[in-house]
Amino acid sequence: MLTSHLPLPALLALCLACGSAWAAEPAAEAQKVPDAKVQQTVIEDDSNRIEEMRVRGQTQKVSVQPKNSALPGYEIIMGDASRDPSIGNGASRGAAGQRVWRLLTF
Repeated sequence: MLTSHLPLPALLALCLACGSAWAAEPAAEAQKVPDAKVQQTVIEDDSNRIEEMRVRGQTQKVSVQPKNSALPGYEIIMGDASRDPSIGNGASRGAAGQRVWRLLTF
């Protein structure tokens, strides 16, 4: 039967390495990321109600609801770097958003 024995200096080095790992301070807690600042603004006049939602200062959603009209309300989809809201060849809208109407709601 073959057995392998660690030489005494190697065994001592292994014990010292394990001991220093046990004595090490626990890792610092990960810094908590603060929740995103969410602002909801409502602007209302005689003919429209506009609701705007901003997250971290970036406009995420704008809803427009006409008051004295048979027209339905609509949302404005804001363009960001994660999607391409352009429609058609050579469409350039700059910072403007795209209007969308909800046809069916559940």
